[in-house]
Amino acid sequence: MQRGSKPGKIGAMVAALGAAIVRGEIASGTVLPAEPELAERYSVGRSVVREAVKILVAKGLLTVRPRHGTQVRAQHDWTLLDREVLGWMRSEDGLDRDLLLALEETREIIEPEAAALAAIRATPADLASIRAALAAMEADQDDPQAAIAADKRFHLAILDATNNPILRSFRGAIDTILSTMFDFTVDVFAGNLANHAAVVDAIADGDAERANQAMRRVLGYTRRHMLSNPALAGGTNPNKKTAPGETP
Repeated sequence: MQRGSKPGKIGAMVAALGAAIVRGEIASGTVLPAEPELAERYSVGRSVVREAVKILVAKGLLTVRPRHGTQVRAQHDWTLLDREVLGWMRSEDGLDRDLLLALEETREIIEPEAAALAAIRATPADLASIRAALAAMEADQDDPQAAIAADKRFHLAILDATNNPILRSFRGAIDTILSTMFDFTVDVFAGNLANHAAVVDAIADGDAERANQAMRRVLGYTRRHMLSNPALAGGTNPNKKTAPGETP
């Protein structure tokens, strides 16, 4: 581990240990080595180990029990909407299809209602931000990096336009989800622009129901093209019920 400030070392250890847990290199139920051994393994002081463990406990990846040590928790205990946890998942090879679909389902629960609220509550400044993001999406559609940046701004601007502090708190999670999804939909990005434009028109008209339905079309397009991507052909759970509109 590189030399650096204590906060930098803590962040580096959190990232290294967190990613190892998320990738399955350290299985759930595993009891981690004692503090001195972890300090030696990561080339840090014991105080850095303690702080890193505290952060991973807060993210739901670890639990600390007196006389039982520090143990890796099961995935269902992880804070999966934590930006760093999702980022570590995105960095691993072979993204899990079921996880990606679960993330998309989360968007389908949040974003249509956010668009409806934005239609009711958006200020002129909010609407200008949404329109500017759409214009950038249209201008940058042939530049994948610029396009995803504009697409993020579009969806985050709609969350902001709800003027709901709880919905705004989902910005980090939606940002990371969008980065993950874009890998599987970038080739068909341009085909969804008209649906995005329909969302803007509905918000501008103050039509909550139309905004909700337009956002559902945006997300439905994303889901269909994710499911048709060969990279997501595997990894399904045979016991999982098929969602409406999803091919088994």
